[in-house]
Amino acid sequence: MEDFNPAILILEDGTIFHGKACGKKGTTSGEIAFNTGMTGYQEVFSDPSYFGQILIMNAAHIGNYGVQENESESSKIQIAGLVCKNFSETYSRTSANLSLEEWMSKENCVGISDIDTRALVRVIRNKGVMNAIISSEIFDLKILKEKLKLVPPMSGRELSSFVTSKKSYEIIPNKAEFKVAVLDFGIKKSILDCLIERSCHLKVFPFNSMFKEILDFNPDGIMLSNGPGDPDSMKESIELVKKLTETTIPIFGICLGHQILALSQGLKTEKMFNGHRGINHPIMNIKTGKGEITSQNHGFVVSKESINNNSNIIVTHTHLNDNTIAGIEIKDKAVFSVQYHPEASAGPHDSRYLFDQFIENIVKNKEKTENKIKI
Repeated sequence: MEDFNPAILILEDGTIFHGKACGKKGTTSGEIAFNTGMTGYQEVFSDPSYFGQILIMNAAHIGNYGVQENESESSKIQIAGLVCKNFSETYSRTSANLSLEEWMSKENCVGISDIDTRALVRVIRNKGVMNAIISSEIFDLKILKEKLKLVPPMSGRELSSFVTSKKSYEIIPNKAEFKVAVLDFGIKKSILDCLIERSCHLKVFPFNSMFKEILDFNPDGIMLSNGPGDPDSMKESIELVKKLTETTIPIFGICLGHQILALSQGLKTEKMFNGHRGINHPIMNIKTGKGEITSQNHGFVVSKESINNNSNIIVTHTHLNDNTIAGIEIKDKAVFSVQYHPEASAGPHDSRYLFDQFIENIVKNKEKTENKIKI
């Protein structure tokens, strides 16, 4: 008979679920959220944007195709903990290197399985995201509830400092045509790959880098990456991005980078009731009239009301489920951003054209600069 190691999940509202331990035996806590993607659990778990969050996977089976080393989005598991229905300790994919159980144990990731995730997600859909605690070592409800009270809310938390690169580094492809400075708020490897595929010589800067450091690289373009936490807590980053937008250098922001760009222009962000996390979110490109199916992971969004009061901002994309702001650009500047993940790892590649748009902006700006020099 298979060993059964119990685990317990307690939500901030007092809701309790009992299940089976998976991954590392221990205790973990954080904001609990859910992801609706049917595939891509490895990319999701290693996405730095999830740092500090316990993640519910809505798909019924997790772990059944194992883990492959080169498919991770960062150097480790970033989620604070995992909640799922059926957790597979074995896998069928011949190219996999590890089982999910082995990977989670190696990365000290605590999880709980064999619970009714539909019921759990229904609680969060009705009441909104909240903090939670998982334990497979402590079963005293009083102790766990006391520990849960000490977990800070996501609002007001700066988390990029936990996931950013410790020092700047460069990636130079064989055929490098453009120099792009990447401001690392918690970047996914696939974003870098999309830029490298487009002949970009990259220099990745820690999130707290100085304006002069970035300009000394003499970049043709600037990428503002994704990342975790509350964007409004990142005052120095907001001020840095504001200075960068005052140059003529083309800028492209993704997710947290999008939010920080918006804040740098006087807009506001707000915490969402549930957030968007999955790989099938419908987006409307207002400029082209075309729809896109996108990969998303965010719990904050740019305030629509603040955009209505700012004549310098053009809304380029909206979310078709709830009409939230999904993309903006600054009027008369080669500066734009989107709330979702155009690299889409995991997810459909409908939005990868945005990287091409970024490169087109770089080319046009270089031509304009060269023509000025000739004159």
